[in-house]
Amino acid sequence: MQTKPFRIGTRGSPLALAQAFETRDRLMQAHGLPEAMFEIVPITTKGDRIADRALSEVGGKGLFTEELETKLLSGELDFAVHSSKDMATTLPEGLHLSAFLPREDVRDAFIGRAALKLIELPHGATVGSASLRRQALIRRVRPDLNVILFRGAVATRLRKLEDGLADATLLAFAGLKRLNMADVPTELLEIKDFLPAPAQGAIGIESRIGDTRVNDLLSAINHCPTYDAVSCERAFLSVLDGSCRTPIAGYAVCDGDDLHFSGLILTPDGRTEHGIELSGKRGQALELGKQAGEQVRTAAGTGFFEGWT
Repeated sequence: MQTKPFRIGTRGSPLALAQAFETRDRLMQAHGLPEAMFEIVPITTKGDRIADRALSEVGGKGLFTEELETKLLSGELDFAVHSSKDMATTLPEGLHLSAFLPREDVRDAFIGRAALKLIELPHGATVGSASLRRQALIRRVRPDLNVILFRGAVATRLRKLEDGLADATLLAFAGLKRLNMADVPTELLEIKDFLPAPAQGAIGIESRIGDTRVNDLLSAINHCPTYDAVSCERAFLSVLDGSCRTPIAGYAVCDGDDLHFSGLILTPDGRTEHGIELSGKRGQALELGKQAGEQVRTAAGTGFFEGWT
């Protein structure tokens, strides 16, 4: 019988902590356990410490998970809670994404200071974003805009906006909702125009492979439709060698036993793109994602990737 608290690893940002607390609360409810049986362990990652450069320049998505995964492998943590879209497609040996919470709204939120909608921004206005996907999609819609790097926690980016460093910015609506800031966006961008990042809006839980005690605990809160959809999206990303240097979008939706996937790759300037839509059975989520990635890679040709990676 478990007597020591389960140690939950998380980054220390307000959003990361909100996600860890949501995970803890769902586990308490699912198993009838008291709060004392869980300990939230905030950890500062390299990605948190380096906030003035693009992730692609300093190592990519693994910067947000490396310290957490090291402590998972050493046994200092029982499991870790992540924003799934921030995770590398290849995890360290011995670890896996064992559960996902029900997915939040996947849309991108536009927050405008100079205009309420992206399309209404003045000619040459400045938009701040840390995501190459968002940067490319912004340029696809409005090639006249000045798109700049905008990193930091949600509050930091909003403060930069208020300080006049940009006329607008984009954030994941899911994160704003989890921070009780659903009223902040001035526009929610439609999925058909702004396909989200793979795994956007999904909280993923990482644990040790073979740790039956922890994995059985987590299985009670795993949301199977989210698990299948995100697995498909991450498989698509992995085939394309997706990283913070690649503008890639992907979104899967479960409908009963069926799964529908839409994927998109773009050049950073948003001028060239290759999209795909596939449908299949949820039981083949991984295969469907890989198939979509392979078809897009073939359609784009190697020259497409060599030109901007």
